[in-house]
Amino acid sequence: MNHVAKRAVASSATVLTWAGLLAVLAVLSGCTDAGSIFSGKARPPQEAILITPLDGAKNIGPDDRMEVKVPDGRLESVKVTRIADAQRQEVPGRIAHDGLSWTPGGTTGRLRLASKYSVDAVALDGAGNRSARHTTFTTVVPEHRFIGYFRPENRSTVGTGMIVSFNFNRPVKNRAAVQKAIRVASVPAVEVVGHWFGDNRLDFRPAAYWAPGTEVTVRVGLRDVEGAPHVYGTQDKTVAFKVGRSQTSLVDAAAHTMEVRRDGRLFSTVPITAGYPGMDTYNGKMVVSEKYDVTRMDGSTVGFGGEYDITDVPHALRLTDSGTFVHGNYWSDESVFGSSNVSHGCVGLLDVRGGSSDTPAARFFDRTLIGDVIEVVNSEDKQVAPDNGLGGWNLDWTRWKAGSALR
Repeated sequence: MNHVAKRAVASSATVLTWAGLLAVLAVLSGCTDAGSIFSGKARPPQEAILITPLDGAKNIGPDDRMEVKVPDGRLESVKVTRIADAQRQEVPGRIAHDGLSWTPGGTTGRLRLASKYSVDAVALDGAGNRSARHTTFTTVVPEHRFIGYFRPENRSTVGTGMIVSFNFNRPVKNRAAVQKAIRVASVPAVEVVGHWFGDNRLDFRPAAYWAPGTEVTVRVGLRDVEGAPHVYGTQDKTVAFKVGRSQTSLVDAAAHTMEVRRDGRLFSTVPITAGYPGMDTYNGKMVVSEKYDVTRMDGSTVGFGGEYDITDVPHALRLTDSGTFVHGNYWSDESVFGSSNVSHGCVGLLDVRGGSSDTPAARFFDRTLIGDVIEVVNSEDKQVAPDNGLGGWNLDWTRWKAGSALR
């Protein structure tokens, strides 16, 4: 993905997970093959699948309407998730008999306050072509209160590079008080330090990657903590996650390969294609923050005009908030993998349309955890910014600790 495309926003609810956070895939992703302009007749994402409230909307009221529609064809699937207190709850609903709309149902049809909602919809047009769309919105938080949006999810199993990350819905002026109220502890015990990126984001990590099998507990005691003058926290919650096996991957943009290591040993070498000259892939360590079986990448949303519009990019793993992915590529000639760089900045793996389970992209997708580290070297681009996604591993320990409010 080009760096023009490298932006994302996130907001959520009471001790919320960031799973899906910064996840505006359909409107903020756009890396694809330079020679693979989508030639179909599918509508742009805002017309093909219509989702209310709009993507990125904030302060939505509890009685506002939530709906998913398509002007023609049919909805294949709709999944709506409410995220609050580091828990995910699926919102029940139904697709109409004509397949043109989805509406919520049951007792949770009314929107809940101080919550983040994510919507994942897949639709088929009359010719059977698939389109995917992912949106998020947040509901209103009571005045004079602040909340932290949290990742990873409670009770999740993550890779060894996972960074505990909070994004606050209001600027924090009393950073020391807020940081002191959040405690991250592990078994086996290691030193974990917080680092502020501006007034709205606080990340925690140890000096080196977590050891496999580590159990991490995050104690959030923000209730009644004054984060800014007359603005108080609401959260009092303990969440936990576990670190799984070790997997790290090294992408060599010049050699067009990705070496995947498990527990330090070479597991596989995969041919790849990276960003072409002028649209090079970021160098540096990036952490997988989201996984999507299928998503849409539209150049018009990231400054490329009508250069491409791929409605069904398979096996997509998000690396940065700005839109860098490792993803399946079915539209390029097989000969480019391992030999040349043709993407707009993402890392592409050989795949087939529809996402077969027996392709390089599918196998890597299935074996990857949120929190796994993918490092890019020998690209002509700069190093990824430490606050672009979970990029904090690009700061050494001294610089990381310098960003703490508790020095």
